[in-house]
Amino acid sequence: METVTIIGLAAGTLTTASFLPQFVKVLKTKETGDLSLFMYVAFVFGIILWLIYGIILNALPIILANAVSLALAFSILILKIKYG
Repeated sequence: METVTIIGLAAGTLTTASFLPQFVKVLKTKETGDLSLFMYVAFVFGIILWLIYGIILNALPIILANAVSLALAFSILILKIKYG
């Protein structure tokens, strides 16, 4: 595996994993008052565009990181709407 791919996978893993604490906290507490709805809507659409970009480039680190990030951020967005 190329060094640039390893760096991309490491970066994607770290940035994607940063959503896990927020996701777990919302699941446990069902409190989303401090979360910005606009921020999560904009962020989810941005991730969708990054995912499309990664698919067009056939760039595995971009695809994997953004697919997982999309799942987490979209889940948080749904919970924000549900509990908001």
